[in-house]
Amino acid sequence: MSRPDPAINPLRLRRLLSRLLDIYSPSGKEEDLVDYLYRYLKRQGLPAVRQVVDENRDNLIVSSSEEGAALAFIGHVDTVTAYDLDEFRSEKDGDVISGLGAADMKGGCAAMIEAFSCLWQRKGRDFPLMLALVVGEEEEGDGAERLVKDFRFPWAIIGEPTGLEPCLSHYGYLAVQLTTHGRRLHASLAQKGRNAVEHMLKTLLSISRYLEEERPELVYNVRDLFSSGAGFVVPDGCEAWLDIHLPPAAPVSEIAMEIEDLVAQEHKVNRGLEATLHFDTVQAGYNLSEKWPVIEALKAVFAQRGLKWKPLAFPSHSDANQLWSAGVRPIILGPGHLEMAHGPDESISFTQVYTAAEIYYELGLRLISDNKAA
Repeated sequence: MSRPDPAINPLRLRRLLSRLLDIYSPSGKEEDLVDYLYRYLKRQGLPAVRQVVDENRDNLIVSSSEEGAALAFIGHVDTVTAYDLDEFRSEKDGDVISGLGAADMKGGCAAMIEAFSCLWQRKGRDFPLMLALVVGEEEEGDGAERLVKDFRFPWAIIGEPTGLEPCLSHYGYLAVQLTTHGRRLHASLAQKGRNAVEHMLKTLLSISRYLEEERPELVYNVRDLFSSGAGFVVPDGCEAWLDIHLPPAAPVSEIAMEIEDLVAQEHKVNRGLEATLHFDTVQAGYNLSEKWPVIEALKAVFAQRGLKWKPLAFPSHSDANQLWSAGVRPIILGPGHLEMAHGPDESISFTQVYTAAEIYYELGLRLISDNKAA
């Protein structure tokens, strides 16, 4: 089987990935890594520009065409907070590279940067691709939100960890904030008042029973649960945050209304219950047809490399949800595995990172030469 001449530099790629892992960049505090990447891209001869997200934080954009991009390589440079600040840095054990963000998604970012640098060196200016390194994905998604305000591109490849399996479908997402209220009393008088925590627990149990029995296809997680924390008292307030991931075709708005009705029913049954419900994020999933030219080009890359083509649905929340709502068609494809993300032993295979860079590079060549990124 024929393949393009090799272009990806494995030593440069490995060094870049290790450096990315050694710079701490949790959501909201990505400045040090963005500064490093800005200098790195400039040294590679890429015309990187900063896109202001807020007063302290920027996205990094490299666009090779004044007419705009037909496809963007997108990676988020932020991570969750470190499990252990003494242990977040990179470690190497043969093919395995460990460190905070290795899978989610500094491995994907490094692969995209290397691939785009090689494409730039080979093609020079004026090809219809863009590189976007964004902040804030792990929390507010404000980097992606800002990206689509200033730039237009119909297609995106996002390097989230998929084990190099293409995801043409994406789950929807609900972020739910539930607050219960009660009466603050001395702890010894608990039976004489309304306990906000007890109300919260009853409501959460009702929601969990509903989701398990009526919507078993959904995945939910009680992300946070905390009370007013006032000491030896009956708490007068309790707050919980829930993540709900929905299959691509699930009716997001309908499910949100069902949860609202459920909380309202709890209020009727429990007259002492005071609760407020707020949907912080409501984002639909999506399915992409394989008939689009850009997907046909990606399939051809897989065939050329002898890789199996088995499209999946990405089961988590990502910047793709926001891009989709802005009219972009995102494909999720990156090195690493989602089950390794956010854990204390996060790691990635360098072989996968290198292969991802080759796939991005070869896809870029096809789209440029065949003019299929439309």
